[in-house]
Amino acid sequence: MRTEDLLAAIATGLWRWDSVSGAVTYDAEAARLVGLPAEAVTLPEAAARACFHPADWLEVKAIVQLAVAEGTLAEARLRIVDEKGTVLRTVRTRSRPIARGGSDDGYYLLGTLQEVPDPLPGTSAGGPPITGDWRRNREAFLLDAGRALAEAMSTAEVLRVAAGLSMPGFSPDGLAVFGVEGERISVIGHHGPRAGTDRPLHDIALSTDHPAAEVVRTGRAVYLPTPEEYRGRFPAAWSPGRPRIRRSWAFLPLIVAGRTIGAWMAGFAHPVSFSPDERSVLTTIARMLAQALSRTALQETERELADGLQRSMLPASKPDIPGLTVAARYVPTGGGLQVGGDWYDVIGLPSGRTALVIGDVQGHDVRAAGIMGQLRIAVRAYASEGHHPDAVLSRASRFLAGLAEPEGPDGRYDPRFATCLYMEVDPVAGTLDIARAGHPDPAVRLADGTMMLRPTAGGLPLGIDPDTDYPTTRVVLEPGETLLMCTDGLIETGGHDLETGWERIREVFERPAAPDAGSGGLDSDDLEILADSLVQAVHGPPSHHTTGPLADRREDDIALLLIRREAELCLVGPGSAPVRRTAVTVAQAEPERIAGARQQLRDMLHDWADPDQVESAVLMLSEMVTNVLVHTDGDALLVAEVSGRHGTRRLRLDVADSSDELPHRRRPGELASSGRGLLLMELLADNWGVDPRGDGKCIWYELYEAGPEDGA
Repeated sequence: MRTEDLLAAIATGLWRWDSVSGAVTYDAEAARLVGLPAEAVTLPEAAARACFHPADWLEVKAIVQLAVAEGTLAEARLRIVDEKGTVLRTVRTRSRPIARGGSDDGYYLLGTLQEVPDPLPGTSAGGPPITGDWRRNREAFLLDAGRALAEAMSTAEVLRVAAGLSMPGFSPDGLAVFGVEGERISVIGHHGPRAGTDRPLHDIALSTDHPAAEVVRTGRAVYLPTPEEYRGRFPAAWSPGRPRIRRSWAFLPLIVAGRTIGAWMAGFAHPVSFSPDERSVLTTIARMLAQALSRTALQETERELADGLQRSMLPASKPDIPGLTVAARYVPTGGGLQVGGDWYDVIGLPSGRTALVIGDVQGHDVRAAGIMGQLRIAVRAYASEGHHPDAVLSRASRFLAGLAEPEGPDGRYDPRFATCLYMEVDPVAGTLDIARAGHPDPAVRLADGTMMLRPTAGGLPLGIDPDTDYPTTRVVLEPGETLLMCTDGLIETGGHDLETGWERIREVFERPAAPDAGSGGLDSDDLEILADSLVQAVHGPPSHHTTGPLADRREDDIALLLIRREAELCLVGPGSAPVRRTAVTVAQAEPERIAGARQQLRDMLHDWADPDQVESAVLMLSEMVTNVLVHTDGDALLVAEVSGRHGTRRLRLDVADSSDELPHRRRPGELASSGRGLLLMELLADNWGVDPRGDGKCIWYELYEAGPEDGA
């Protein structure tokens, strides 16, 4: 006897629904039950839907979707109506989803139909009615839960959100999340009362007779509405001697991209029947929870990878240089893997000195980080061989130029360049021999808190021209002064250019700090605070780091090094005033550096009382340096010093050269273009002179600070 004949004998019909085409097929008995002629028929979905009450059709669709998600039977009651909407009978359907052969984008739904008697008056055909208010509350709850889980940024935060979910009408009082690792599952998060040891095992084998293990093995949910059912289905996991505070349990799989990554247990202190609506809510939450856990696990892995990579590229310990205090910071960009091309290094040299390096490889991607690691190792190797700063950068440039490799299917080359500032420090003499490759100049905070840029000679960024030369500039770091080396992320981030970026740094760099009683300057803790303040001045408050009306100001990496030379007590004593000092060399082949020297002097005299005196000082500087470049064959060495207390300070400026020929007074005519330098000195300087030296001469002048009224 055929199956159809056997089912027809018990008034049960067969039907099938194709999720791809939407076609619904009834056998003869099923067609009779839905109000059609008693013969096999295939209908489009719209025609099949017309046989059922509209409210029941929507209900059965939700139940079917739940069964498809859980891989379980779908059972529902449907009212059959005629063309006028009159209810003919009530049928019960049971169906199971079956995957389409060889296809991943659809399924068949195969089920039975059977007439059921009408309920007696005063009785209910099913469980408690589901009202519209309950459905609206459920939808609002799912929206809120989805938003909260989507905004969670870590696994711990996801678990806290899940623990705080208040489901409409049947909130769990405890939950546990199980993760899979090899052939074992373990609890990665647990929430709820722990009285009576009613909590899940913390590490079990995947083959264990436990609800969570079965869920992970099969990928299907397990609902245990009563303790008796729990004990009957999983006797090994049920310990009779353990008091239980929960009456119902739901174990649901956490599935991402078709792979079960764990299980979620929701425990209830009150009995729950797990109706289709309740199972639908739990299944939806499990899906969102799985996606959130997968996303945060990936983010945490990326952060761990980025942190590990960056730590491996930075010095292993805080540098210890006798006579110097050093503070360093590296802050990655806010996007992607949070790795980039910025780095710094501290290298011990064979001569006993110390090299400080800071650099920035073009780009903010993994390749930039890889090139940065190779370049850092190369610079460290060249420095450890004892090469001078210019030779280190020349070799590093040739090394980087040789790293250009074909990239992409068309074999195009993707060369990268890098900026770098290499500094060899002699802490005893306080000298800094600096070679620069397209990198921002260092800045110095003088002993009295004034910030000044230290212009240094430089060449092209590394990797552009392998034959580029990198001249060396010697700078003296006086006791109590602090030098800043940084990448362009500290200067130009947040829409700033080079000029406005340095002004932003100046505001932080020049803030007064409480002097340490032992050193007369900042202590090491103050230097660390200064480093944090410089970074905070760029990144702004935490509100700038998230999406919203304020743009994220972490679009570039930041690396910085702060070096402070310990102040000497004999130089800075009670009642004495700190001295500002700067030195600039202007070579014969670099007359454009005169403009930088003028700016250096203006920066030194930014708080001078009389602006006219400042302009006079700048004018005399130009005359003195230009005279050296025009009338001698050597370079001009300029040294400027401001001493004394505010209001009664003295400016002394020396310009030395290697020529023995002394300047002499000339009487230029009205149309002469030169010859007035000494006349200007006599008119503008409070004191001036020319001192012969063994290897040349030095011409100097002094200005004494006076208010505008006194100057007039």
